[in-house]
Amino acid sequence: MTALTTPRHPLVVRALAEANTWCFGHVIDDRPAYVHAVRVAATLVRHLPDASPHLVAAVLLHDAPEFVPPDVDLDRVLTATYGPEVPRIIRALQVEHHALDEPDPPINTGDRPVLLASTADKIVALTSLLRRAREAAAGQDAFFAARPALLRLLPHFHAFHEAGAGLVPASMSEGLRTILTLMDRATESARQATAFRAAAP
Repeated sequence: MTALTTPRHPLVVRALAEANTWCFGHVIDDRPAYVHAVRVAATLVRHLPDASPHLVAAVLLHDAPEFVPPDVDLDRVLTATYGPEVPRIIRALQVEHHALDEPDPPINTGDRPVLLASTADKIVALTSLLRRAREAAAGQDAFFAARPALLRLLPHFHAFHEAGAGLVPASMSEGLRTILTLMDRATESARQATAFRAAAP
């Protein structure tokens, strides 16, 4: 029995409906954004069956800041419906996502709900990237070579995993470690080619 199994908590029911509405027409990892939201929530509760309805709702809506119409006061709407914890987690994840564009993204493990949500999101996102690489018409090496920002972030993701070990469920930590190991293998050629070009005179 988890927050996603029926009968669902009213907050989760509402979050599923709003995620479906706000994600409509948007795509993440070549699939409907709503599918991504549900997969992240399912990953969370698989590793943390007693996840609170508030955390599950926040995970379902974690991409809402990117998708809601500009005239929607998202924080007000979320607080009125879910209380302050859900928008707090969502905004923290938004800050973390934007920080990935920085040269040395910070890693914050002091907020466990955010850490849990972020770990689940990374497991899903990296798994989707591996799937897309395997299916790429140009081949896996070309897929990753065209994504230097991702290659640059791999050490950060490893550091994130190490920092979160012991703070998230062991199965979740192992899940992230496994997908990172697969990513290392899949990107080895692209990383070597990038390093060779960088070293060339």
